Amino acid sequence: MLITGTFLDEISHDIPHQNWGETEWDRDFACMKDAGIDTVILIRCGHKRFITYPSDFLMKTEHCYNPPLDLVDLFLRLADKYGMSFYFGLYDSGVYWHNGECIRELELSKAVAEEVWSKYGHHKSFTGWYLNCEISRGSIGMIHLYHDLGNFVKTVSDGLTTLISPYIAGIKASPGNAVTIAEHEKAWNTILAGIQGAVDIIAFQDGHCLYEELPDYLKINLDLAKKYGMKSWTNCESFDRDMPIHFLPIKWEKMKLKLEAAAKCGIDKAITFEFSHFMSPNSMYPSAHGLFDRYMEYRNELLRNR
Repeated sequence: MLITGTFLDEISHDIPHQNWGETEWDRDFACMKDAGIDTVILIRCGHKRFITYPSDFLMKTEHCYNPPLDLVDLFLRLADKYGMSFYFGLYDSGVYWHNGECIRELELSKAVAEEVWSKYGHHKSFTGWYLNCEISRGSIGMIHLYHDLGNFVKTVSDGLTTLISPYIAGIKASPGNAVTIAEHEKAWNTILAGIQGAVDIIAFQDGHCLYEELPDYLKINLDLAKKYGMKSWTNCESFDRDMPIHFLPIKWEKMKLKLEAAAKCGIDKAITFEFSHFMSPNSMYPSAHGLFDRYMEYRNELLRNR
């Protein structure tokens, strides 16, 4: 199992910003291409008042700041240049859906989708949409939000693909209240039944449970995706959830365990959160440079043996 996709974390609301401009991003996209990445996913186009493109709608309705660089335009141009598929991550208010006001969140995301498609939909790399409100169980209103938003963006863009990346409420996410494997299966059977047809790809985050539990969760995720006609990807997190400091690049041994578990289960594709901070030789973190080297050794060995 090789990593062929990555999120792009543009807002960096819980990890440091690297303050890159076009030159640095171009260099990193070239590095992603060399590492076999063919898919990039903007994790969100904005969070609270910080946004990635000059959205007239968001600056007016949510009083967002006018960004100094149009990162959506930049990322799409670079995806075009390097032959990658680009998924657009919608706006996250950081407020409404957390408070159960899913209708308001839905209204904002619909308006953003229309605005973005009119501005950037001509790019050949614009492949799909990332519905970025991340859940672990059936939160109130979220099935409706996913269902309506997924169908809406498909209508706007003539049927482009939709992706979600939820998390497993395991021991690392909910200490003392971790979901059991049976509870996880029951919850997601209900959720996927409610969003069938609106969501095409489900890429569960793989970092919230114990390593020895991961194969069981991956198998359930794959079986449920097949049941509801969806593709099953794995979001192989490249940062370490076991450390007291949030967040640092993961130990290579741990990433290898997760990739091998996904390969044994027959997962369709591996993406990561996220290359530029935690795996790139250009990262602000020196240990990310080492993770890149170890991963590339692994990748090259796998390709030689095919």
